[in-house]
Amino acid sequence: MFDLKSYLAGVRQMVDNGLQQYLGDTASDVRIMQAMTYSVMAGGKRLRPVLCIAAAEAVGGQRQHVLPLACAIEMIHTYSLIHDDLPAMDDDQTRRGKPTCHVKFDEATAILAGDALLTLAFEILADTGSRKSADERTSWLTAISEVASAVGFKGMIEGQMRDITFEGTVLSEASLETLHRLKTGRLIEISVGTGALLSGASAKQQAALKTYAQRIGLAFQVADDVLNIKGDPERLGKATGTDQQRGKNTYPGLLGLDGAEHLAGQLINNALKAIDTFDNKADSLRAIAHYVVERTR
Repeated sequence: MFDLKSYLAGVRQMVDNGLQQYLGDTASDVRIMQAMTYSVMAGGKRLRPVLCIAAAEAVGGQRQHVLPLACAIEMIHTYSLIHDDLPAMDDDQTRRGKPTCHVKFDEATAILAGDALLTLAFEILADTGSRKSADERTSWLTAISEVASAVGFKGMIEGQMRDITFEGTVLSEASLETLHRLKTGRLIEISVGTGALLSGASAKQQAALKTYAQRIGLAFQVADDVLNIKGDPERLGKATGTDQQRGKNTYPGLLGLDGAEHLAGQLINNALKAIDTFDNKADSLRAIAHYVVERTR
C-alpha cells in the first residue's frame, strides 16, 4: 500500500529546502526579504509543488529536474495568498496558523512581498530554462508560457476578480464551477501539466493528466468550502465561517453540505479514472486525489 504520509513528508522537505535556497539568508535584515520568507516558510500543504513532482514521476521523470518549477509554483501560490488576505480583498487575519503578512508587517510591505514572489518565480523559471540544452529550452519556454497564462488575467486573477465581484449574489452551478476552475483549479492544473511536460510526457499522458488535474482542482475547492463550515480553525490555521459572512459563492451554499461532499467524491472518482492506465509510478497521484477530499486542513 502506498505510504502517502512518508511521500508527502519527503517531497515537502525537498521543496522547503529548495525554497530556502532561493530565498537566501533567513536572518536577512532587508524588510522585503523578511516578509517574503515569513510567508513562504510559514508552512502549508505544499500541494501544488507536490503535484508537480508527482506528475513528473508518474511519466518517468526525476524530482530534481522539476524542483525549480515546483518551487516557483509555490512562490506564485504564496503571492496569491498574501494578496487574497489583504484588507481590500478578504481581509483575513491569520494564514497557516500565523498572522497574515499585512498583519505581521504592514499592508504596503505585504503587497510588495507578493509582487516580489511572483517576479522571483519567473526569474527562477527563466534562469533554469536558459541553462538547459537547446531541445529542453523549448519545453521550458512552453512551461513558462503556460504558467503565466494560468495565473494571469485569463486564469487565477480573473477567478479572484469574479470571486469579489459576485459576493452577495447567487451564481448557477456552471458559473460557480467556472469561477473556481479559474481561481483555484488553474494553478493546480498547471502544476500537474508542466511537471509532466518537462518530464517528457506523451500527448496521451498529458491529456489524461489534464483531466485528472481539472477534477482534483475542483474537488479541492469543494473540500475547502466544506472545511470553511465544519473544519477546526486550529487545524486549518485560519478562521472558519468566513465564506457565509462575506456572502461568498460556495458549493455547500448552492448544493447543501451533503450535496457538496457528494460532488467532491464524484470528482475524485473521475480523476482516478482518467489515470487508470498509468502504472504504479502514478500511485502518488492516486493517493493525493483521496487526500484532497479527506484532509482536515
